[in-house]
Amino acid sequence: MTVPANRVRLSLGLAAALVVLDQLSKHWALGALSGQPPRHVIWTLQWNLTFNSGMAFSKGRNMGPVIAVLALLVAGAIVVAVRKPQPRAVAVAGGLVLGGALGNLVDRLFRGDAWLRGSVVDFVDLQWFPIFNVADVAVNVGGAIFVLWSLFSRTPSEADDVVHP
Repeated sequence: MTVPANRVRLSLGLAAALVVLDQLSKHWALGALSGQPPRHVIWTLQWNLTFNSGMAFSKGRNMGPVIAVLALLVAGAIVVAVRKPQPRAVAVAGGLVLGGALGNLVDRLFRGDAWLRGSVVDFVDLQWFPIFNVADVAVNVGGAIFVLWSLFSRTPSEADDVVHP
């Protein structure tokens, strides 16, 4: 088994697990929080059921089809990227972003009056940040890993230029 195949399996497995976790958490939120006032958990954290028809921070409301196409393009780019020989961090980041994008895409596909017109279920409310869900956390953590990797990874040519004592 080659390293790229392992990385693809890691990314796809992580993405699949995140879609399941995200959908289960949203199912719980819909059942436990529908019609209820926000439920205090600890400090500023509360469960507060909302629906987002837009993108991050509720921008682009009612643009479901456009958002869905963008999510599919991102998903395709990630699958292509993790097929190349990359460090494990890239595979993990790709799996996180892919799983989060697909988790929210499932909502857009099936939680609405028309196909691709659905709203994303959000329920994690810190009261000082926009309300979010498990998929959003995955996308942000994966994106942060991508950024950190790109900032701190060295290309092979840089590694060859290092003088060792």
